[in-house]
Amino acid sequence: MQKVHQGSEVALTEIYQRYSTPLMRYFTRMLWRDHQKAQDFLHDIFIKIIDNPQRFDGTRKFSTWIFSVAHNMCKNEYRKKSNHERLNGFHINGEVNVDLHDSMDRLTVKYRLEKMLDELDEEDKTLLLLRYEEDLSIEQISEIVFLAEGTIKSRLFYLRKELARKLNGYKVVFNEREA
Repeated sequence: MQKVHQGSEVALTEIYQRYSTPLMRYFTRMLWRDHQKAQDFLHDIFIKIIDNPQRFDGTRKFSTWIFSVAHNMCKNEYRKKSNHERLNGFHINGEVNVDLHDSMDRLTVKYRLEKMLDELDEEDKTLLLLRYEEDLSIEQISEIVFLAEGTIKSRLFYLRKELARKLNGYKVVFNEREA
């Protein structure tokens, strides 16, 4: 970021190459799967970096800082949208083990899981997305959403437990990886 602050296009290109894909995935899922809106937000976050590189807090890890900015952009969008649309298609990649033989059961579980995730409030959905989609540590999530690490661990535990309970008939297990 120091190089970006000094006007280095190479440094900005490197940041874009590293973070555009995960940010696009984050924005797409957080912004109602609206690909165009997600692209606009991706564009906007890099404009913010170009226009105000001094805003980067050098005491924080860059990935944590940029996801904090992205998180705040989404929160502001939610506030603007008085009648929240339901979010679609959130997935917990690789964290759901389904012991099923029938592909129809797998589709049913996937549909039910997505529907349950769609019904979560913004804060719970954010915690799940940052932890399981973006693979951020509990410490990083704490810095992004301004919650204590213990609170995040507890909420993730109860969210996983509740989702597994609702899918009980399908033998779904939600695995937690090491922090």
